[in-house]
Amino acid sequence: MNQAIFLSYASQDTDVASRICQALRTAGLEVWFDKNELTGGDAWDQRIRKQIKECTLFIPIISANTNAREEGYFRLEWKLAVDRSHLMADHKSFFLPVIWGDLLEATAHVPDKFRERQWSRLHDDKSISDFASRVQKIVSTLDGVAPQTAPGNLTSSVEVNATSASDALPIAQLPLPDKPSIAVLAFDNMSGDPDQAYFADGIVEDIVTALSRFKQLFVIARNSSFTYKGKNVDVKQVGRELGVRYVLEGSVRKSGDRVRITGQLIDATTGAHLWADRFDGDLADIFDLQDQVTGNVVGAIMPHLEKAEIERARRKPTEILAAYDYYLHGLAVVDTMSLEANGEAQRLFYRAIELDPEFALAYALAAHCIVFRKVLGLMADPVKEAAEASRLTRRAIEFGNDDAVVLAFASFAQAYVIGDLDEADTTCVHALTLNTNVALAWAAGGLVKICLGDAETGIRQLANAMRLSPCDPHIHWWQHFTASGHFFLGRYEEAAKWEERALRYFPDVPTCLRLQAASLAMAGRINESQKIMLRLLQLAPTLRISNLGEALAIYRRPQDIAKYVEAMRKAGLPE
Repeated sequence: MNQAIFLSYASQDTDVASRICQALRTAGLEVWFDKNELTGGDAWDQRIRKQIKECTLFIPIISANTNAREEGYFRLEWKLAVDRSHLMADHKSFFLPVIWGDLLEATAHVPDKFRERQWSRLHDDKSISDFASRVQKIVSTLDGVAPQTAPGNLTSSVEVNATSASDALPIAQLPLPDKPSIAVLAFDNMSGDPDQAYFADGIVEDIVTALSRFKQLFVIARNSSFTYKGKNVDVKQVGRELGVRYVLEGSVRKSGDRVRITGQLIDATTGAHLWADRFDGDLADIFDLQDQVTGNVVGAIMPHLEKAEIERARRKPTEILAAYDYYLHGLAVVDTMSLEANGEAQRLFYRAIELDPEFALAYALAAHCIVFRKVLGLMADPVKEAAEASRLTRRAIEFGNDDAVVLAFASFAQAYVIGDLDEADTTCVHALTLNTNVALAWAAGGLVKICLGDAETGIRQLANAMRLSPCDPHIHWWQHFTASGHFFLGRYEEAAKWEERALRYFPDVPTCLRLQAASLAMAGRINESQKIMLRLLQLAPTLRISNLGEALAIYRRPQDIAKYVEAMRKAGLPE
């Protein structure tokens, strides 16, 4: 009989993999576990390919050790599994990634192409046993057999994390907007050097930004369209999931000082190719090549646009190519959830600023690094870092006052780190006046409105952000902000539902746990709120009613703060 389960793991995780393998076999499942199955004289490549080709489920074990294997067997096994999944009708159900140990430490080592929409977090024998029961149920369903009742509570120890917005928005049924809509997929890196992937991603980032400046277009944010990166996708499916009529795909080849960009525009409703072309030039011409791609796409979608509008849409982030390269490198790692990656991103943005002291986006993203550290509670010197965020934000706005993306990043820093809500509100309004296609600007505006006390407007703006970028990696924060809006409006059950979605991705973030405890308490679900409070106090043992004001300082209205404090008292937060 062919093995139903294929376990993929780093050699340092052999003991963990062995425990998972034993639990799966105890549940009556066939498992390929190469420590037992691969014997002397076997042709590794042939055996692995055969097992992955024939297995029912592929379970990669991801931990802090994964990085050591990402260039070796683990990476190859994942690639073989991805190739296999493309032949399956329901390819997403084929993957059941497992996180072992610390979430941030493990995922920090996983390349973007290795990230899936769902994983299970395991941390002890009980969670392994529950996971095995869940897998048994899945395999029984796939085999067409009525699943047996799994022993234990499947949700007690296994934390299932959804990294897409599918639970928040029915993305498979998103209607087409009332104006031309487009998603730009990640371009293939054809340079023969995996390290050049950042350059191809940066090219697409700039094309998305250029297209977004046309108010006549509805442009999906890059963060959502990049969820398809590295996958063989059906453009019709992409169109349905993102709610767009057009899809742009292409490739970038960088060789020495020469660059080639190819692109093709597809009508996602029919699959028809509307336009395709190739652009060659020197690296020094990169911005002109990007403009040519953008102009051709706009011309194919909206033939009546005047050439003058295309010219107005042109924005070169910098004239200095070395600064642009540092910026692209920083952009590739800025949202990685680790302090080390955060520091590296900020270093790269500072280097870009050194080379071009008027590089607005580099200033804005350097400030964003500080925002990220505060979100994770990793600020070494809050006063000093707030002052630096203020300096960077002022410079970003000075040099990028006509760029909505720059302003969106700046407004988050103004609100969350600097604490100037009025200025942040002004910045968001200006950003949306410039460009209504920037999801981040809608999200920032939504947060600011809620903090100022206008929760209804804030919720609407956050909904706009989630529609523009329904698969955004930041969407869980937007769900958290939405939960806070419902909380202040007295919709406690609704707030709890939104916060539950955020917690699937941020199970150990005190900010999210705090709001969930408050929402449940005000909804009358005291026992549940007290359980959340116990977890919160494990992560933030010094939190008390007496110092809660520090965490709530971002909210403007005294009645909102008073409501929050009352809720936390009901949930059991000590005085």
